[in-house]
Amino acid sequence: MKKIVVALGAPFLLVLFAFFWWTVSLSAVNPKNSTPQKFVIVKGEGIRDVSKRLHDTGLIRDQVAFFLLVKYQLGIEKNIQAGVFSLFPSMTASEIASQLTVGTEDIWVTVPEGLRSEEILELLGKTGNWKEDEGKLFPETYRIPKDATEKSIHDLLRKTFDLKTANLKVDHQVLVLASLVEREAKFTTDRHLVASVLLNRLGLGMKLDIDATIQYIVGKPGNWWPKDLTLEDIKIKSPYNTYLNAGLPPTPICNPGLAAITAVLNPAKTDYLFYVSDKAGAIHFAKTPEEHNQNVAKYIGQ
Repeated sequence: MKKIVVALGAPFLLVLFAFFWWTVSLSAVNPKNSTPQKFVIVKGEGIRDVSKRLHDTGLIRDQVAFFLLVKYQLGIEKNIQAGVFSLFPSMTASEIASQLTVGTEDIWVTVPEGLRSEEILELLGKTGNWKEDEGKLFPETYRIPKDATEKSIHDLLRKTFDLKTANLKVDHQVLVLASLVEREAKFTTDRHLVASVLLNRLGLGMKLDIDATIQYIVGKPGNWWPKDLTLEDIKIKSPYNTYLNAGLPPTPICNPGLAAITAVLNPAKTDYLFYVSDKAGAIHFAKTPEEHNQNVAKYIGQ
């Protein structure tokens, strides 16, 4: 009889323990703490990673319970939105899960490829300085709360870059080259070829002679990428001046998209050393100075 009681009691205790764990795990971390915390979800981020980060930042008690809640009990995994959310430690796991699916105060902002950090700040209506992360402010369409802080938006762009490049070998040189390719090549079909030219010139110790680096030097509010460069502009002494200095500029000159980064990681195999863009933005390549001069005469005139 005792064995039967024990046998019947074990499942009951297991169910009781599971109920207790589930209830406690989904309760608020601190019911008395209503201090808002900004929480960023990157586009494409999975619920497992979101659950872990919610736990790590002290917003939920148990990441496994939250994962099970969202995926199975509520069935709202596909409704979780990317963006910046204002959450509180006083919220239950269910309340947090629900909040991550709505954004009544959110706005959608598209950050195009090839913008420099100052342009992104202008686009967002911010006035800070993000130069130290030039190249790592990922171009994407973002969902951002109207009251989002400058730091939370910055973190969203940076985390998106980390997510998008997690499986790629993107070192400093790759990122600088990708920024050059982004500014130089208007069309996707040209990017792998432009990357080839830049790498070929670097390998031979040639100066890169890239107009976009001069634009980066002389650009200013209202005209960040001036098209009408002068001989005086090209003579400006700056580590970014690729007409005066061999090698790469010290940092990226813009924030490239994934296509430009991929082009640098997988450049075309060519003997091209020169290129020129025509009025439509199409690029024409050459192996020798003579061929290049012919392209210049043909496509942009003298």
